[in-house]
Amino acid sequence: MEVGETGVPVGQARAGHPLSRCRPGRAMRVLLLTGLGALFFAYYWDDNFNPASLQGARVLLTGASAGVGEELAYHYARLGSHLVLTAHTEALLQKVVGNCRKLGAPKIFYIAADMASPEVPERVVQFALDKLGGLDYLVLNHLGAAPAGTRARSAQATRWLLQLTSLALPSLTDSKGSLVVVSSLLGRVPTSFSSPYSAAKFALDGFFGSLRRELDVQDVNVAITMCVLGLRDRASAAEGVRGVTRAKAAPGPKAALAVIRGGATRASGVFYPWRFHLLCLLRGWLPRPGAWFIRQELNVTAAAAAA
Repeated sequence: MEVGETGVPVGQARAGHPLSRCRPGRAMRVLLLTGLGALFFAYYWDDNFNPASLQGARVLLTGASAGVGEELAYHYARLGSHLVLTAHTEALLQKVVGNCRKLGAPKIFYIAADMASPEVPERVVQFALDKLGGLDYLVLNHLGAAPAGTRARSAQATRWLLQLTSLALPSLTDSKGSLVVVSSLLGRVPTSFSSPYSAAKFALDGFFGSLRRELDVQDVNVAITMCVLGLRDRASAAEGVRGVTRAKAAPGPKAALAVIRGGATRASGVFYPWRFHLLCLLRGWLPRPGAWFIRQELNVTAAAAAA
């Protein structure tokens, strides 16, 4: 047997030597994880966002009176977009409109809208078309559009947003515009403690997924960007969600800017924070460990998780 200078047979490593711990299987796993990390880094690092592309863009934004919707309005105003804002509470809308004017919005209008009224979507879209002359972006901010524990209101909000989309689609087709859909992690991952909220958001995701395929088949140049954000706050996004004791919030201005970047670059999906992409992938690849990570992210109580 050939012996090396260290006194160890050639092809073997001493116990405790670094080579003894570098097994082929482990090395392959390290290389695989490194490769996946590099792919994610390249995916999120690539940024062809041009702020000037939004100057003069015609935007209809729902849920604009508070939270992420309010921050979206402020970013669009700074970028010189023409805006129509809609939400339920007129007083809050007036405050946001005033702030947008101070930030330099060249054109801004608002219309208060009640999701319980089936005729309102047509009135909202017609108002936007009359004021702006068309639409380049329809931004559906339904993060916390209805309390998660209220089935009827969640269903009403879903129907309202679907109607709004159908009515705005011809104008978006003419302008080769973009449809931007904002939701939360609870809208992407089904859990027993948020079933009404998740069911409504899954219905929307299913609709927009089918719409995207239909537009591709018909060669219609309308982009659809699906956004998944951290829960903005307990009052709006987690109200009535049994078992969520401390919903982690995505910082409003940064989350809103991520949405705007995704819409402007016609990205198919936006995840903010980016780790939510991993959580959604984990759910598909490793359902049980994925569910554990999601419960940690939402800080779900053990009793609620077992229910």
